[in-house]
Amino acid sequence: MNRIIATSLACAGLLTATAACGGSDSGGKADGPVTVTVMTWESPETNTAIKKALEGFKDDNIKVELVDTPSGGYGDKLASLTQAKKLPDLFWCGNDTEQQYTSQGLLVDWSKKLDGGDGDFKADKFVGSAMENWKTGDGQMGGLPSLMNTYGVWYNADAFKAAGIAEPKAGWTWDEMYSAASKLAGKNGAKYGLVADQLTSADAPFTMSMYSVSAGGAPFTDNVNRPTKAEIDGKYTEGVEKLVAAIKSGAVAPPGYDASNVPALFSGGKVPMMFGGQWLAAGFQTDKPKIKYGFAPFPQVTTAATLYDSVGICTPQYTANEDATYKVLEFINTKVWDAVLPASPVAPPAYTPAQESYFGALTKAGQNTVVDTVKADLATEKTVGVRFTTQWASQVGDLTTAMYQPILSGKKPVSDLQAYVGKINELIKSQG
Repeated sequence: MNRIIATSLACAGLLTATAACGGSDSGGKADGPVTVTVMTWESPETNTAIKKALEGFKDDNIKVELVDTPSGGYGDKLASLTQAKKLPDLFWCGNDTEQQYTSQGLLVDWSKKLDGGDGDFKADKFVGSAMENWKTGDGQMGGLPSLMNTYGVWYNADAFKAAGIAEPKAGWTWDEMYSAASKLAGKNGAKYGLVADQLTSADAPFTMSMYSVSAGGAPFTDNVNRPTKAEIDGKYTEGVEKLVAAIKSGAVAPPGYDASNVPALFSGGKVPMMFGGQWLAAGFQTDKPKIKYGFAPFPQVTTAATLYDSVGICTPQYTANEDATYKVLEFINTKVWDAVLPASPVAPPAYTPAQESYFGALTKAGQNTVVDTVKADLATEKTVGVRFTTQWASQVGDLTTAMYQPILSGKKPVSDLQAYVGKINELIKSQG
């Protein structure tokens, strides 16, 4: 998931008379030009590009101000600003934050503006899966998805060639992936053939859902926002059994493997394959790995299936001027990414007309496999969410650590999957 993180000094005594700090009723009008504050979680370099792009916003009645945050402190700053009711007018947020804040009545609902607005800035111009997942149960949208996260398998093309293995491409199978991992393990300083944190971490059950769905089975959950049940059927169990065997053989890294430095190890040729997101392409483009690499869609059983995820931009209920804030929000989604992504192609915009600049930058840089895989992911009909967005999601993570991961490590039998999913369903039921 794209982890573009940052924070803000909004309303901390450095900014005055801004829309976010005014405290006036939602939709109220301010005297004179209104200031719309924007807080991102981006890197300093990307924030510089965003700030420059925002200078292109022209409206005599609106001033746009990008506020800064200490590197790595976005989550803490967001929490403190939320508690103090001093959130900026537009702030970067994850799908889980948007769902939770909207359900608590903390955010402006943009659904009516999207459905009834003028021009092309409408709901049907956004990636469908992202829009659906950003809606609450009653159809509200406390924010708009801005950038999509797509996922797949990064591979060392040089290592595949040396081992006489065909490079991964759309349509390859899980069996082919595990076979390649087995042949690549222990070669050229690589301990494992595949490092896949998404298959063994707290979010692992959702990733394995791709196997089940691709094989015609049931997804791990019916809805990541409003789940009524979790399920592990025969196809899902089959997928877990294959993963357990691959871990036991040493082809795949086990749960608990430190994945923090894996991209660097991959760049140095020490990890032949790894699961990861498209955002790594921007770093590889800058750092230029020593290896020839590629990016392939996730393997499948019979039909393509992939993970979906998106990050976005939210607005607090107490923004001083909804119309002004919405105009800036539209400008960011329709114009800012055109200026920012060519230099740092971290993710495709959720607003589809703005995707051309992203794909153009990757094509120009020769990242053709990334272009092909991201486009394939965005077009894949069978998608599964990456995690629950509920407030009790961390409890599922605890259950995964205690009950699911030991199964992958071979410490508990695969049959214990039913006890694990039973505990999750008890949790879902208790939360209403």
